[in-house]
Amino acid sequence: MLRDRVRLAGASAARAAGAFARGAAAPYHLMKSMAIAPPERLRIAPPDIRTTDSTVADQIYAGYFSFEGKTVQARGVSPFLMTAPSEGWRRSLAGFSWLRHLQGSDKKVAIEHAQGLVAYFLSLPKLPPDDPAMEPVIVARRLLSFLSQSPMLLDGADADFYDAFMLALARNARLLWRALAGDGARGADRAFCAIALAEFAVCADTGRKIAPHVSRALSAELDRQILIDGGHVSRNPQVAVDLLIDLLPLRQVIAARGLQTPPAVLRAIDRMMPMLRMLQHGDGSLALFNGMGVTALDRLANALAHEDTRGAPPVNAPYAGYQRMEAADALVIVDAGGPPPFEFSLSAHAGCLSFEFSIGIERVVVNCGAPSAPHLDARELARATAAHSTLVVNDRSSARIAPQSAPRRRAGRVLAGPRKVEVERRRLDAETTLALSHDGYARDFGLIHARELTLTADGAALLGVDRLVAAEGGGRHRDSGDFALRFHLHPRVRVTLRADGAVELTLANGEILDFEALGVSPEVEDSIFFAAPGGARKCAQIVLRGTAAAGAEIAWSFRRRVGAPVPSGHQV
Repeated sequence: MLRDRVRLAGASAARAAGAFARGAAAPYHLMKSMAIAPPERLRIAPPDIRTTDSTVADQIYAGYFSFEGKTVQARGVSPFLMTAPSEGWRRSLAGFSWLRHLQGSDKKVAIEHAQGLVAYFLSLPKLPPDDPAMEPVIVARRLLSFLSQSPMLLDGADADFYDAFMLALARNARLLWRALAGDGARGADRAFCAIALAEFAVCADTGRKIAPHVSRALSAELDRQILIDGGHVSRNPQVAVDLLIDLLPLRQVIAARGLQTPPAVLRAIDRMMPMLRMLQHGDGSLALFNGMGVTALDRLANALAHEDTRGAPPVNAPYAGYQRMEAADALVIVDAGGPPPFEFSLSAHAGCLSFEFSIGIERVVVNCGAPSAPHLDARELARATAAHSTLVVNDRSSARIAPQSAPRRRAGRVLAGPRKVEVERRRLDAETTLALSHDGYARDFGLIHARELTLTADGAALLGVDRLVAAEGGGRHRDSGDFALRFHLHPRVRVTLRADGAVELTLANGEILDFEALGVSPEVEDSIFFAAPGGARKCAQIVLRGTAAAGAEIAWSFRRRVGAPVPSGHQV
């Protein structure tokens, strides 16, 4: 409970009330001149709503540090002196989020170990600016971790450690201040840096001077990054989850101190929660669009548990570019948006008009998802259109993504993609139809991809039609070659290619679906599902092929066949 973490001292909350949200803030170019003094004390310790794991605490105490798929055994040496096996491992170590596991341990020796690890880090010489530990978003994570775990770290601390800890808080805050004033932090990282600064301003007794300016900076970032319908401008559902996990404790400490919460913080929280539920499947996982990988179900549940009102999930998010169709226990979620702005496109995928389909807790059609740390070398592959359940022309993605080898400012970002994505939502006799199109292939091939999806009123069938239409203006009209219409299947789906040309899908709960395509023989090929909790898993995909030319059209369907015996055939 938050009240168990609160530590109030010095000036009363009434005296400080309103300071956080008061006054027109200085513009960013004036922020560089603002001094941030080390606090003498912390008025409050924010909660960390991430779950804890005592086994992780035991591993750390035993000298094993496992981050981003890599494990290092310290063998009595400080992990900060070890050669990092990857930059991701170094970032996780220096972010100190793992302190919460030690704080959650009942073992006093684990807490003393945490204090010793932090003390060693604080004693290190100044780190070079190119060290991953000095990246603004990692500095923000470190500041948030130090603040939330301060009761444990300062319990019984001697004067030297206390002073070093307070000095570190101020130094981290100054780094974030400069990153926001310049271009040190870009994209979504700016919001995380502003959140960390805001927590410092609320918790530290020296934060009152900077509080109005930080409030303004945070509000500006949230209003810029959180869209009207609650989606993050990056279109990555994981970013919204991470923002909520940090914004919710900030809201709580502001309220606990009797301060006025910036309206932008309240708006962002209230908008993001319904949006995340819109992207949830029946098993609780988030749909695999634009950088979303395996869902940390505990983290998502912790965030959504703070939703004040919970109605039905929205079905239409035109600003974020997502659509949802529901009937009975059947659910379809569609990527109906173009690429995000360049600055926020680092994790965006070329998956326009792709969809995911689930029945109850069983996911049927999926996208491949973003790879976890051990498979980052497959990141470019996972972002391609072919890794999504949609149509691909001539093995070309509908968006052009710069390779990781490109110059730093361009590496991994979307350089070009669909400019015009159209969505029409129709409902007739309780049956929902989405008519969608995008022009991602217009420039190179003079073609528009149009897709129509219909979920029947009883949820018994998902019907689709994919077309290639001549683009107005023509494009270059070079040879379009062939197209491939792909349906990636979840690893729990067993696939059987029948002699009559249909594909039979058996779900893990025993339910059977029939997939059929009009005038085209389906093929079943291997695929890979990157978003499994235990790492990448082999799965299957259904592929329909044809000549990529204006007028090409394929009608297809998934139909539920409950209770029927499994027919004989060739199992893939």
